[in-house]
Amino acid sequence: MRKLIMRMSFTVDGFVGGPNGENDWVFKSSDETSRAAAAEGFREAGLIIMGRKTFEGLSSYWPTASGPFAAPMNEIPKAVFSKSGYKGLSPVPNAEPSPAQASWAAARIFNGDLAKGINELKSEPGKPIYAIGGAGFMRSLVVTGLIDEYRLTTHPVLLGKGQPVFDGLEQPRDLKLVDVKSFPGGIVTRIYHPA
Repeated sequence: MRKLIMRMSFTVDGFVGGPNGENDWVFKSSDETSRAAAAEGFREAGLIIMGRKTFEGLSSYWPTASGPFAAPMNEIPKAVFSKSGYKGLSPVPNAEPSPAQASWAAARIFNGDLAKGINELKSEPGKPIYAIGGAGFMRSLVVTGLIDEYRLTTHPVLLGKGQPVFDGLEQPRDLKLVDVKSFPGGIVTRIYHPA
């Protein structure tokens, strides 16, 4: 059974986005070392999963992007989860997709029960599954109790208000700290496993 890893950036006061999802603060404190470490981490993934909103935004950005994240984001297979009966990307008429565009268009789509879809993916052979995305998808993922590792990156900023992820848990979840890495720009990544 392969491992499900949640990767998420947070503010010091626990938000993953501003009130309207703003995340420009993520880039203000990143530095070459933290970006390289994050990109290298993605290379261990065998699958990247996300919610529909994140998928639609990233699928229009990454195929033409450059930088350390472009190759892993475009090459690693993807799966998208939706509650609304999402059909996937529409092909561009009379156009041959680039390999990067084809990778996004080939994403597996899971509509309906999130836990059932996650269990299906975890039961397949392969390298770890990386979960990325917005507050709503991550909140739903946490509630399933199927996350094997939390890679939580704290950025040195306070927003005062915004979008949390860990609100709404019906009961506390104990975690065990297994690693901590700090970077020159003030970013700290903590890795936790369920206790």
